[in-house]
Amino acid sequence: MADLKILSNAIIKGDQKTAVDVTKAALDEGIEPGTILSDGLIAGMNVIGVRFKANEVYIPEVLIAARAMKMAMEILEPKLVEAGVQPLGKAMIGTVQGDLHDIGKNLVVMMLKGAGFDVVDIGVDVSPDAFIAKAKEANVQVIGLSALLTTTMPSMEKTIQAIKDAGLSAKTMIGGAPVTQAYADKIGADGYAADAATAVDVARGLLN
Repeated sequence: MADLKILSNAIIKGDQKTAVDVTKAALDEGIEPGTILSDGLIAGMNVIGVRFKANEVYIPEVLIAARAMKMAMEILEPKLVEAGVQPLGKAMIGTVQGDLHDIGKNLVVMMLKGAGFDVVDIGVDVSPDAFIAKAKEANVQVIGLSALLTTTMPSMEKTIQAIKDAGLSAKTMIGGAPVTQAYADKIGADGYAADAATAVDVARGLLN
C-alpha cells in the first residue's frame, strides 16, 4: 500500500525520487488523485511553510521541497484533470514594472502551487497594462505584486489603481523586502504578505 505519509516526508526532505515513486505507486493502487495531492504533496508543503515561517528551514530547503513537489505534480496533474479535481483558486503573480527581481516571486509561486492553487507566473518588469491584460485572459481570482526595490514601489500603487480602474474583481496582494502592511493599506491592496509562507495564508483568506 502506497503510504502518503512517506510521500509528504519525501516532499519535506526534497527527495524527488521517493516523491515520484510513491506518487506513481499510489496512482497504480487506485488512490484518488485528489487524496494524493492533499494528504501527500500539500501536507508536505504545509509543513515546509510552517517551518519556513518559524525560521527552522530557509530558502534552499524550500526550493528543494518545491522541486520534489513539481516532479510529483508532473505525474499527478493529468490525473487530477481527468478526475475533475478543481484547484483551490487561480492566482497570478508578477514583479512590477522597473523591477527585475524574481527570487521572492518564484518562492511565492512555488508555495501557492504547493497549497493547491493554479498559478500563472507572468515574470518580472510587468507593466500595469500587462497585469490587467493577463489577469483578464487567465480569469484569476488573486493578483500578487512583488517588488524588491523601494524605487519600484510606486509601480505597485499605479498597478493597483489600474486594476481598480479596469473594474477587475480579482483581489490584490503585495509583498517584497521594502513593502509593509502600512504601504499595502495606503495603496489600497487587499492583502500583504511578509514572506512566501504567509502569502499562502493571505491568498486563501482573499478567496473567501
